[in-house]
Amino acid sequence: MTAGRHHLIGEMLEGRYRIDAPIARGGMSMVFRGEDTRLDRPVAIKVMDPKFAGDPQFLTRFEFEARAVAKLRHPSLVEVYDQGVDGEHPFLIMELVQGGTLRELLRERGPMPPHAVRAVAEPVLEAIGVAHKAGLVHRDVKPENVLISDGGEVKIADFGLVRAVAAAKTTSASVILGTAAYLSPEQVTSGTSDARSDVYAFGILIYELLTGEVPFTGDNSLSVAYQRVENDVPSPSASIPGVPSEFDRLVARATAREPGHRFADAGAMAAELRAIAAALDLPDYRVPAPKDSAEHLSARFPVVSPDAHQLPPPAPPSPAPHPGPRPGPAPGPQPTRVVTMARDRSDQPAATYQAAPPHSFMSHPTAAYADNRARSRRTAMLWVAIVAVLTLLVGIGGWWLGVGRFASVPPIAGLDVDNATAELQAAGFDTTTRQKASDTIPVGNVVGSDPGAGAKITKGSTVAILISSGKPRVPDAAPGTDIDTVDQLLRDQGLQPVKAGEVASTAPEGTLARLEPGPGTVLPAGAHVQVFTSSGSKPVQLPNLRAKTPEEATAALRDLGLTVSGTRPQYDNRVEVGRVVGTDPTTGTTVAAGSAVTLLVSDAVTMPEVLGRSVADARATLEGLGLQVQVRQFAPLNSSVVVSQTPAANANVEKGGTVTIVAIP
Repeated sequence: MTAGRHHLIGEMLEGRYRIDAPIARGGMSMVFRGEDTRLDRPVAIKVMDPKFAGDPQFLTRFEFEARAVAKLRHPSLVEVYDQGVDGEHPFLIMELVQGGTLRELLRERGPMPPHAVRAVAEPVLEAIGVAHKAGLVHRDVKPENVLISDGGEVKIADFGLVRAVAAAKTTSASVILGTAAYLSPEQVTSGTSDARSDVYAFGILIYELLTGEVPFTGDNSLSVAYQRVENDVPSPSASIPGVPSEFDRLVARATAREPGHRFADAGAMAAELRAIAAALDLPDYRVPAPKDSAEHLSARFPVVSPDAHQLPPPAPPSPAPHPGPRPGPAPGPQPTRVVTMARDRSDQPAATYQAAPPHSFMSHPTAAYADNRARSRRTAMLWVAIVAVLTLLVGIGGWWLGVGRFASVPPIAGLDVDNATAELQAAGFDTTTRQKASDTIPVGNVVGSDPGAGAKITKGSTVAILISSGKPRVPDAAPGTDIDTVDQLLRDQGLQPVKAGEVASTAPEGTLARLEPGPGTVLPAGAHVQVFTSSGSKPVQLPNLRAKTPEEATAALRDLGLTVSGTRPQYDNRVEVGRVVGTDPTTGTTVAAGSAVTLLVSDAVTMPEVLGRSVADARATLEGLGLQVQVRQFAPLNSSVVVSQTPAANANVEKGGTVTIVAIP
């Protein structure tokens, strides 16, 4: 092992997840780049400290939190794929965000202008808001846990780990869990936290993004944590002149020492940030990934294949034996012996061990020795060649499995389709094309690729060339479409899919029921589109929709999994014109989910006020509304003044009905 290499590099967790390179180290865990060898995809592997492996309370909470987070769905939440324990290593398998952390970006670029702060904070707040609605609290919001991809996506990671560690018996009660610079006052004083604690931490984070520094510093974590119990967070504009007062107020409310004075959750804070962005007319901004990030460095780390075991070097050939010394003279004449290399002659009779004739040693002194030495050299050289070839093959195989079969996707944004195709094919990839909406790239030009530029994927894989289709438009996804396909279609349009729950529908269970706004709607980039999942076709009882507007009635029926086929006029003297009188089928009827319903809409005419007007004027007004006019007067004068009308003003009258007016003189 190379000096300095972590001992887990090259290990396989549960026989599936290969650890390739370190990315980041924390006090309780370490994050590695790795690969899911079963699905052949890169992953991030968080390996917890081995001391937690024997703690059942930690393991129970660790599994519970991982399951809870894995259920969350939002494009700015780092996905959790798997969790487990391999030997003494509890681990978490997560989406690998190819880019870097917000901390690394701050180090490279320093404080951010308001429009960049909004671009970072808004998607993360929305993601945390989704978790808050599900009852989860992050507890450790900080720049290290905000990730920025090479494609400009901003994501939040590490939900639930603080609570899992807090449950461990190995954690000292005196330890403040979370990062001191971002802890809320209630976390410091009582250890309690809820959604408003995350809001406080995010207020500190926005202060740091605007100013480049945290509001409180000290000699140690404890002193930093306790400063916020006694002090309010200062205004960012006091540190950096020019910060808009709206951001000062946002930070002040988010970091109020009393939790009840803060935003209720991250979703409410995100809504306020959107309002500020609209009021200040902040431009859209694509957040850049840090260039020299730990993740980028890890991508260049040599991959160690766990199957590439090094063969032991061949044993060197035995040194050639030298002929033994001639036996010294013995009494009487002694024959000369030829001493050769020792060989096993146990299968030969003892009689074969005879002295050579006297002339043999003088004629061929080393003949048998030379033959044996040549055979030994040939055998040794053969084994050296075999081992060399095997080592080369294993090395080439390991290189191919770990590095050689992968290539980086080249940047193609801004090219035309032909040049983009040529670039990708030259890099060893197959290509396909897909539409993607863009507010800025002209229709027909290349927006980028999927996977994005810089992603390392297997050579020969298919890379999609994303071609601008113009401004984002809700795609025409029919009911019954697979939800993952719908989400991808929305993202290709530059829109954000939001899970809106299940509704009854004739579409198969688990597939798309409907989208809101509907297909074809033009939206700004990044706008949310609600994705309703079908719970299957179930009997539905038609509700009473009387006196509702057609829009309200349509929404109520859609929530029940029904569709509106159209409207039909119907008179009702008690329902205001334009509002719903009833439905066809009628209220209370049981129909199948997905059925079409016709709305009966009041076409009554609202009686106008004509008292005090001339007969001619009153008649013109009423007849213009499609009403018949009957006039009672002493003299047939158009100038007579109306003193009475039946029905009275504001009453509902059937279209074509008769109205009586009385005029004098």
